[in-house]
Amino acid sequence: MVILAAFYRMRRSEALGIKWDIIDFEQKTISVNHVVTDAYIDSHIVRVIKDKTNTKFSTRTLPLVSPFESALLKLKEQQKKDMRLCGKSYSKDYLEYINRDSIGELMKPGLLSQHFKIIIKKHGLKDIRFHDLKHSCASLLYANEVDLKAIQEWPGHSNITTTPTPIHILTSVKKCNLLTPL
Repeated sequence: MVILAAFYRMRRSEALGIKWDIIDFEQKTISVNHVVTDAYIDSHIVRVIKDKTNTKFSTRTLPLVSPFESALLKLKEQQKKDMRLCGKSYSKDYLEYINRDSIGELMKPGLLSQHFKIIIKKHGLKDIRFHDLKHSCASLLYANEVDLKAIQEWPGHSNITTTPTPIHILTSVKKCNLLTPL
């Protein structure tokens, strides 16, 4: 989930909505066209699953890079092992999704955010929200001399005005201490 959000500049709902059938291992692409989120309705949390992203520009197809492809293939094998291990107790309701827990249940958006905070704290990293991973992507792309138009298209922004400017990116990089030697 962290890799999806940081590298592919996905919202939490987009990363949770990735399904196996939208990953094209032959053409080396990954598509963003489905979301999973939670909503509060009458003081209850209700799972919202839909085949529509936040905006029409958020629906996009991105390159499937080799390290991520390898990670996905390992995840697929792990899910097969989990299914064999759990037998009839393994949930078959969400087999099409890549982000399932070890008993086959779809990951919960709120739980993902909570665990992200725990991981950040455990490793002594700067306290950021899961959503802030999107900004890291823009900074890294810009630092590698990717032009702003391409950075705009990567996250599915509707126009260049919603894409971070070089000043915004450099400010973000400085705030994240990415310019400080390790």
